[in-house]
Amino acid sequence: MNRDLVDDILAQWQQERPDLDVSPMGIVGRMGRLSRHLERAIQKVFSDFELHAGEFDVLATLRRSGKPYQLSPTELFNTLMVSSGTMTHRIDRLEQADLVKRIPDPGDRRGTLIQLTKKGFTVIEQAVTAHVANEHRLLEVLDASEQETLAQLLRKLLIAFEE
Repeated sequence: MNRDLVDDILAQWQQERPDLDVSPMGIVGRMGRLSRHLERAIQKVFSDFELHAGEFDVLATLRRSGKPYQLSPTELFNTLMVSSGTMTHRIDRLEQADLVKRIPDPGDRRGTLIQLTKKGFTVIEQAVTAHVANEHRLLEVLDASEQETLAQLLRKLLIAFEE
């Protein structure tokens, strides 16, 4: 198997600190490096639609919520695990681009719902199609069995952090 930069770092630590088991550095270091590579590759596709990752997340969350493609700002920021200020900024940008609109919440006179516009629906349909194709491309180095194993292991690790 080919070596990567992380292997070199681990070898240096093994040389300098043979008393330490630095194997977790290999896993965490590779995950961090992969995260940065993936973020760049994913953002490149989002840029084709004049979106940032956070804006894509808002549009995708509204789209996958089903008709009428609307949620409250609170539902959005809870789902996306961002602050209300961050969510307000994203909604403002998307509203300026005519991708979402604020509408009164019929269930709460003081409330507002965020709804996809026709333009927003069209953009997210195209963007999510391109995004999924890109993700398939990014993972094609792994066969289906390897992808399933990786998914299971990452799920296990994520659950441990989120419980």
